[in-house]
Amino acid sequence: MNGTPRLRSAYPSTPQKSNERNGSEAATSLPNVPLPTLSTHQHDPQAPLIPFSLIDGPNQRLYVAFFYLGLTIWRLCDYYGLVSDETDSLWLFMKWVAIDSIFLYGLPGLKIPWLQWSSTSITMLFIGHAIFDAVLMFRISIPLETWLVAFVRMFYDRELAVSERRVKPANVLHNASLILGKQIIHILPEGSATLNPDQTAFCINSLTTSVHLPIQLNQTNPILIELLRIDIDTNSNETIAIHAKEIRRLKKQTQKQLSGRDAVAPRYLQYSVKQTGLYRLQRVVDESKLEVQRRLSDTLVVQCPSAHMRSVTETKCIGDLSNFYLQVDATPPINIKYSKLVNGQESGHAVLSIPPKNTISPLTTQRSSGALVTRESVANVDVSWARSQSTTISLNESLGISGHWEYSIDEVQDGCGNVVNYAKHRLADSQGRHPTNAAPLEQRFSVHERPRAALQGCDSQHPLRAPKGKSVRLPIQLSSTGPDSTKQGMHRFSYLFTPFAEVQLNQEHGQIAALREFELEPHGAGHEVHEPGLYTLQSVQSAYCTGEVLEPSSCLLSNPPEPSLSIETQVIPDRCAGNSVGLLVDLDLTGTPPFHVSYSERRSGGSVTPRVVETHLLHTQLELKPAHSGHYKYEFQYISDAIYQEPRTLRDRGFILEQDVKPPASARFLDAYPARKTCIGEPVSLGVQLLGDAPWKLEYELVHHGRRQKRKKDGIESDIYTLTTDNLNSGGEYSLALTAVTDKSGCKVSLEQETKIEVALQRPKAAFGLVEGQRTISALDDKKVKLPLRLQGESPWTIQYRNLAHAGDAPTTRLFRKSNDEIEVKEAGTYELVHVDDATCPGNVDAVANRFSVDWIPRPGVQVSESAAIELQQDRYVKKGICEGDEDAVDIAFTGTPPFDVEYIHHVKPEGGSQSTSTKKFTAGINLASVRMETTEAGSHQYKISKLSDLSYNHNPRKFSPVLIEQLVHSRPMATFSDGGKTYKYCKEEEAGGENVPISLKGSPPFHLEVEIRHHSSSKPELITIPNIETHQYNLHIPHRLLALGTHAVRIRKVRDAHGCQRRMDQGAPHVQVNVAEVPGITAQESRTDYCVGDRISYTLSGIPPFNVFYTFQGQERKASASTTNFRRLAEKPGEFTVTAITDQRSVDCKAHTSITKVIHEMPSVRVSKGRTATVDIHEGGEAEILFEFGGTPPFEFTYTRSSNPPKGKKSQVLDTKSDISYEHSKSVLASDEGIYEVVSIKDRFCAFSTQRAQGKSGQKLLT
Repeated sequence: MNGTPRLRSAYPSTPQKSNERNGSEAATSLPNVPLPTLSTHQHDPQAPLIPFSLIDGPNQRLYVAFFYLGLTIWRLCDYYGLVSDETDSLWLFMKWVAIDSIFLYGLPGLKIPWLQWSSTSITMLFIGHAIFDAVLMFRISIPLETWLVAFVRMFYDRELAVSERRVKPANVLHNASLILGKQIIHILPEGSATLNPDQTAFCINSLTTSVHLPIQLNQTNPILIELLRIDIDTNSNETIAIHAKEIRRLKKQTQKQLSGRDAVAPRYLQYSVKQTGLYRLQRVVDESKLEVQRRLSDTLVVQCPSAHMRSVTETKCIGDLSNFYLQVDATPPINIKYSKLVNGQESGHAVLSIPPKNTISPLTTQRSSGALVTRESVANVDVSWARSQSTTISLNESLGISGHWEYSIDEVQDGCGNVVNYAKHRLADSQGRHPTNAAPLEQRFSVHERPRAALQGCDSQHPLRAPKGKSVRLPIQLSSTGPDSTKQGMHRFSYLFTPFAEVQLNQEHGQIAALREFELEPHGAGHEVHEPGLYTLQSVQSAYCTGEVLEPSSCLLSNPPEPSLSIETQVIPDRCAGNSVGLLVDLDLTGTPPFHVSYSERRSGGSVTPRVVETHLLHTQLELKPAHSGHYKYEFQYISDAIYQEPRTLRDRGFILEQDVKPPASARFLDAYPARKTCIGEPVSLGVQLLGDAPWKLEYELVHHGRRQKRKKDGIESDIYTLTTDNLNSGGEYSLALTAVTDKSGCKVSLEQETKIEVALQRPKAAFGLVEGQRTISALDDKKVKLPLRLQGESPWTIQYRNLAHAGDAPTTRLFRKSNDEIEVKEAGTYELVHVDDATCPGNVDAVANRFSVDWIPRPGVQVSESAAIELQQDRYVKKGICEGDEDAVDIAFTGTPPFDVEYIHHVKPEGGSQSTSTKKFTAGINLASVRMETTEAGSHQYKISKLSDLSYNHNPRKFSPVLIEQLVHSRPMATFSDGGKTYKYCKEEEAGGENVPISLKGSPPFHLEVEIRHHSSSKPELITIPNIETHQYNLHIPHRLLALGTHAVRIRKVRDAHGCQRRMDQGAPHVQVNVAEVPGITAQESRTDYCVGDRISYTLSGIPPFNVFYTFQGQERKASASTTNFRRLAEKPGEFTVTAITDQRSVDCKAHTSITKVIHEMPSVRVSKGRTATVDIHEGGEAEILFEFGGTPPFEFTYTRSSNPPKGKKSQVLDTKSDISYEHSKSVLASDEGIYEVVSIKDRFCAFSTQRAQGKSGQKLLT
């Protein structure tokens, strides 16, 4: 902008800051050198008087404008004082000339941009201000009002008419409705006919045996129509003739369908055909025996497309291909749409496109016309491409999911556009509306999982062993690729078998391997085999599918050797007494471990005791050391191993041993294992079994933390002794050991019997844990809450607790296995721990942490604050009624966790009109909200709080009860003058009586009314207060004491009804006037009696303006006002205009009665073609009738023109002008030329009107 050239007379540019210059320009035009530093003390002669740093340029100009506006207001105030107070004009003129000179000549000194004018400009402005001061101060008269009125009329030209409303004179003088209508005559071309203009597709089948071909007729009435049909199958052709009788029948059918529609629109004849083929409109002859123009358009009627499934087997295995077929019969190209359902879930849609076979079809090419066959001669036309082709489509899709698969044909479309929707047909079949014996449209599959088989627990490293001659079951593990492996019935297996002797060293099958088969139930134990050898699974097959053999698939079956036994014995002597205390038996075993050797033990005089030795070794030792003395006999009876589990007798081997023993003293704990557990501070009792001869002396010791306490007990007579320790007051592990025992023989025997005693370090303890530092929790209602437990001791713990809210109930007992476990509760309350036991000891409950409080976070709730203005009535709150438009609100308190989301329904039943309902929402950030009541519409208002949610809870309709609030909004009262704008007349000399001013009131009585009466010369109004008006209609009587000579304006200031609702009326509200005046006079300015609509009727008035002129027009009494002594009205409508009375400023009801009658004649009018634009189409040489209808007083003279029919966007040219006369109100003229006929002028007996205005003259006049 800084580079824009300026004229010398232009305003100087506003100074700009240095940092606002164009950065790119500075970067390219300035060299990269340091700029010189300017001194801040240099004075710029162009700088403004007030620095821009203090006040910038635009604000300085704004302050100067405000100062100049203040001077102008001051100047006008002096002018007003001059007019009212007759102040000296010369002094004021000199004063303002001096002020203007100081302002104008001092302004350039401020050096404000755009206000630095040249001396010549300042002088011219000063001269202009001096002239303006002289005009004001010396009160020089200037016709400003005339100039202003002329200027306003350029934009707003309105004039009072005889109907006392302002009208635009141009609308009356140039009333376009006087000449209405025109007739357009077209010379029609030849008519036309089209077959199937919309190119609709048609097909027939067994259900649809015929179709209706539409033939469009445009501006023709044919008597013969010929259709050419080319047979699709044979290419032969035939001509179908539709004669006049059939055409009339088709027209009647069409006419019924066109009832209520545009009759000029093209007609369609629906001709029914029942054969397939290509149809063409060959010839159309109209009533004039001439052929009608045909539009080349071919229509195909083919066989409707159809499709069905070629059913295949419905049983498939997972991984198989679907491998089914779709059979489609249709005219190519074909589109077929099918869908797929897998286990009831839609799995997608597919669309297949099938092109024509070995032919080129015009249906696949782009055509510029509707013709499918381009040759005019049909002798050798080939339409074989339109024949229905049968196509088989193979659909192969991998079935990767087991279950139920279903393919369905949804839709098939042929090349002509015919569509058959099988999805709708299936719906109709399911509802029983169509037969279900049609070709199949669905292909269903049951897809089964494939079985899998493997050998479990038998492979190359772990052969299967069985006794000789015994059978075993092959450990076959059966599974599948999915979850339904055990639901497919009997399974068939095949395996390869090689005898054990023929198995190769690498455990491969030999040359004589045999293939065998067997069947097995899904839950069968396996296939029994007894021949030793190599077994390998080859295949598995379920009832539906062939499966897969997994590894391990081979198993070697062998027959191990039978078990055997050999024994050797050795005597065990007593080192103290020298007696035998037992035998040591060496057992040598052969077979497959583990071995079980059964033998019997018999003591002399006692019973036989069976015993069993189990060993995993091939050589083991057996000590036979009886606990009691006597003669003992041992017999080894049976042996078995892992393979030969059936015991085999050894009695034939004679394995019998005998001995006499006297065992030494001994002692052992009866229950040494597991370690005994006890509580701290309690003793432990253990049972001890003593062997030998009584009495016994027992020595033992108790070891704890490295300290040993030795004890002994003498004189024990019983062989079962209960050993009780002292109180174990220290926690930890104790070892109780039997060190020695001495019996009657006196031989002391050292012992190695020891048991462990675990003493708890402390008693178990239970307490509630902390949640966020406290033992209270607030949770959502109806949610499970987990209370933390802190348990000390040994798991598991048995806890008893209770809810203090149900103190009378028995405590709840539960078992806990974690030291930091949780109690799950569903009810609020304070939970108390009652008792605790761990796995060993009873414990204590922490008295400080034995209680835990559970509180529910309160659900959000809403409550309306009751007061004197709102109260609860039954199930709703009723708020005190309020006046329409007044502000009102209701306070709502919430309970819960803010913020709150509130939704309420506002239902309005207005006093008049239809009810309405709206839903509103708001969010309250605190627990208190104020809802603004809708008072803009009077009526019954209902607010229903229907939904409420807070930070913790979503809205739950089962937990929340809606809140209803009702309020009645009273409409504000209304007071209006029944005759608003009416002027009531009073005579000055009448001291009593007078007219009443009717006032209409709306609202609830009684009313309180305040009326203002203001005289035109007084600024202070008089007020009348009328209380207790019990009716809706009130007649106001104005006291004469409030009326003076002149005009009074009566206005309603405010009104109040019984509800206390008050309405203050606007200043611009309708009011009435009261005039008190003397009798005026009126005289017509013209002596003539007849006028035309659009003329002006003028009168001269005598009296004191303004005047009220009373007249009758069209039988209706009217009143007009005139502010000057001239009364003029525009003759807007026809009728008799009679002045009956007049009043002026001095009169109210004292009218000067007179009778001056003027007759206003209506302008002549003409209607062409009923006042509409009518288009008449005729053939060459024909004639059309033009009807002219006149309005007015005959005779009528009129002029009409014929213009050309212009193309779109161009103007028509007048071709011919004719004049005619009619003595009636209508006349018909015949015309045969093409064009637009319209009237341009009309004249009757009194008046004339023309649309072609002469230069300088109006388009209408009064004829004399």
